[in-house]
Amino acid sequence: MKQEVDLLINYPKAKRNVLERGQTKTEEDRQIARQFGKDFFDGDRRHGYGGYNYHPRFWGPVVPTFQKFYNLTSESTILDVGCGKGFMLYDFSLAIPGINVKGIDVSKYAIENAYEPMKPYVSVADARNLPFKDKSFDLVISINTIHNLEKEELKKSLKEIQRVSKGNSFITVDAYRNDQEKELMFAWNLTAKTILSVDEWKDLFQEVGYTGDYFWFIP
Repeated sequence: MKQEVDLLINYPKAKRNVLERGQTKTEEDRQIARQFGKDFFDGDRRHGYGGYNYHPRFWGPVVPTFQKFYNLTSESTILDVGCGKGFMLYDFSLAIPGINVKGIDVSKYAIENAYEPMKPYVSVADARNLPFKDKSFDLVISINTIHNLEKEELKKSLKEIQRVSKGNSFITVDAYRNDQEKELMFAWNLTAKTILSVDEWKDLFQEVGYTGDYFWFIP
């Protein structure tokens, strides 16, 4: 493994009432969200984003952090695994003109409704079987995506990220550091099927041979 590093430090922090959300979410809500269709992206807030639209204030401040950390240039190639509608990729293309971006998402709805400038660069695909050759990308990113798989399937996705990367990758996953955070995380969770402690995640990375960078989502 490389290092635990918060490359999303400049992502705007939302004011979350974790306890309230945990009390109002039902298993039916989670089942609907895990279909990753219109209800998840653009439906009721109980089922996901409650409207998933582009705004530069989200990824715009984050991209320069990645650019500096990985020395990205117009010659670089990036893959976003779980790209949604392609918003982060769009901000990469603005910040680094000429950069080669690709995105995949399991959601047909997200890809069909991708941000218009990104439609040529995104496609429907599965993180467990990435449709790219070995060492295709200078950087592979996956933000809050692979934890939506069961553990054994998640291991496949990590190996795939490792396979298509030339050496640099960055992922974030749902995690907890103590019992209180664990309780809040399981109450908050809407789509994740694999939620582990920080130490358990590190053990899993080592087990599958993931050597990229990583950080945690902890509400």
